[in-house]
Amino acid sequence: MDKEILNIRAHHFLCMQGFQGYGYSDDFVAHMSKIVNYIRENLDCKINLINSCDEICSVCTNNKNQQCSNKEVDNMDDIVLSKLELKKQYIISAEDAFNLVNKKLKTIEDVKDICGDCRWTEKCLWYLNRERIFNGTVD
Repeated sequence: MDKEILNIRAHHFLCMQGFQGYGYSDDFVAHMSKIVNYIRENLDCKINLINSCDEICSVCTNNKNQQCSNKEVDNMDDIVLSKLELKKQYIISAEDAFNLVNKKLKTIEDVKDICGDCRWTEKCLWYLNRERIFNGTVD
């Protein structure tokens, strides 16, 4: 991963902020941890925002020949790209991607449009924090 351009699904920039070690399998958790840690330690790394299986998905149980078997996940990427006003294959630094996600997703409706059907919302720190912010329950 050294300074190459990483292919990352658009919605994973939400997931990476809320990730705390849960996942589809032990292999997935270990791999996602590796990718998340690399990106957090290299915020200047270049990201190719995509709306299909990415580096994180390479060990996901839903990845069937580089196609996600969960169509709701594909839809999440399209919604994120639309709300960020970006097209797929957009190259951006990881830091700018995190900042853009957190700046552009301004309402609880934005977040629920993307994450509403996600099975991880009860554990995702990003989702739970956004819910608290938008509901006015942040200390």
